[in-house]
Amino acid sequence: MRYALVVGFVLAGMMLSSCVSEVPLVTPLSGGSSDLSSTAMGIRHRMLPLKVSWQIQYTGAIDVDENVEMFNLDLFDTPSDIIETLHQRGIFVMCYFSAGSYEDWRPDASQFPSEILGKEMVGWPGERWLDIRRLDVLAPIMEARLELAVQKGCDGVDPDNVNGYVNDTGFPLTYDDQLAYNIFLAQAAHASGLAIGLKNDLAQIPDLLPYFDWLFNEECFTFQECDKLLPFVQSGKPVFVIEYQLPPQAFCSQANQMSLNALHKHLELDAYRTDCQQFPAQ
Repeated sequence: MRYALVVGFVLAGMMLSSCVSEVPLVTPLSGGSSDLSSTAMGIRHRMLPLKVSWQIQYTGAIDVDENVEMFNLDLFDTPSDIIETLHQRGIFVMCYFSAGSYEDWRPDASQFPSEILGKEMVGWPGERWLDIRRLDVLAPIMEARLELAVQKGCDGVDPDNVNGYVNDTGFPLTYDDQLAYNIFLAQAAHASGLAIGLKNDLAQIPDLLPYFDWLFNEECFTFQECDKLLPFVQSGKPVFVIEYQLPPQAFCSQANQMSLNALHKHLELDAYRTDCQQFPAQ
């Protein structure tokens, strides 16, 4: 899901482990325009520091004037010129797509054969779980999405719904099935010169930490599971957290103390944001 309905979720930053043989070299995030255009495709990607000011917006007119260092935007819905405008200000752009579910409104929806479509995702009309064991079918689709991200100028990707094995998908997915699929996504992104974050898959953090560049989580304070995110922080990789229900005063000070990059957002992920960095750590 884009938001938090099934389980807790996750993200964090980019000093890549030597355990991943295909990981490209990294270029530090700095001011000025994006450096991706000046490097060979698939060789470099930019990295994020542990603490990052950021915005996530999927609905409404994108407020490109927000004074942040990173934007999370929808891969399909965001025009390339918005990404270029953000790059002109040195902003890192993270592009969202669902890697574990079928969405019937996406332009590539016809490429998903019916036999890999599982149960409907509760609360999300038009969205169904995928049989992630079918890499023969899914790999070309996901690689094409990564190529779209490269073409649009995204610096990294935010693949969603990568925890099907702990949900009622309609398929007998195992821990190892999910691990293989998520590692495939990470290696394919890095081979394309893109950074990538882990989301929705807290239980596999110990196994997946070396492969992912950040962690993205929704409502870890609501579900009292923020401690599970700390391996990314301890590895110097940023963790991005969204809370929808709790007021900022209920979690921001603790988020800052834990070195989490936390926001309070509306569920529809419009332009509204309250950044926890404006609250003092206690």
